[in-house]
Amino acid sequence: MVDLEYDDGGRLPVAPAAYRQRFYRRLAAPRSLVDFQVTVRETDLFILAASRELQSYAGERTVFYRRQVEHFLTLFPGVREQLGPFTPPAGALLPPVVRAMVDAGRQAGVGPMAAVAGAIAEAVGRDLLARSPAVLVENGGDLFLAGEREYTVAVFAGPSPFSGKIGLRLARPAPFAAGVCTSSATVGHSLSFGRADAVVVGAETAALADALATAGANRVRDRHDLQPVVEDLRSREGVFGAVAILGEQLAAAGELELVPLAGAAMDD
Repeated sequence: MVDLEYDDGGRLPVAPAAYRQRFYRRLAAPRSLVDFQVTVRETDLFILAASRELQSYAGERTVFYRRQVEHFLTLFPGVREQLGPFTPPAGALLPPVVRAMVDAGRQAGVGPMAAVAGAIAEAVGRDLLARSPAVLVENGGDLFLAGEREYTVAVFAGPSPFSGKIGLRLARPAPFAAGVCTSSATVGHSLSFGRADAVVVGAETAALADALATAGANRVRDRHDLQPVVEDLRSREGVFGAVAILGEQLAAAGELELVPLAGAAMDD
């Protein structure tokens, strides 16, 4: 894997800072694609694309979208901690990446920052699609996938026995483009009001998947919540599937096929 960290200007690579290895990235099987990494402050992208020569371009686009989000937060600093939907002032002109965050938060009933990772992953990924026939962009467990007809996405669910043992096989009509995002109360630093080891949402956009995964994870307090949560998520416009995991319990709904991962023996 090639690691690059960009300075504030977004042009010149600087020595990578100490990096907390996200081990699940080693599970990627790129086939004809190559992998590389782009890090800009808190944004840490793992990318699969046609050529490693796209790394510099991906870094420039990441800086571009981060600056738009940062400017938005300068104008509306309260949004950073806002837990509910944000209503822009009348006539406010929001760049597309910010509009995606705001719209996804409104649909999910959460703040715009719940969708920032997915929104940036998709924005960078769609730019790369102009130069690569297939793209995967992962941003802290939130994925934008495009180009292939079928993907299998590994599920990491912290201490759950399902973690690293099951995958979600996705088959969507061409041209395939979708977001698959995960929220967890037991993995990572994101705020969650629930107890889910993982709530995974597949949706037409990564921002929507990200926001709804957060909203769903907030609602999982015990095993009885799993099925109602995934059924509600699946019923939302633009969502094609959802999975919720709490310990040894799992619920799923929609156009997702659960498959064992190669080399992962499932316990009885």
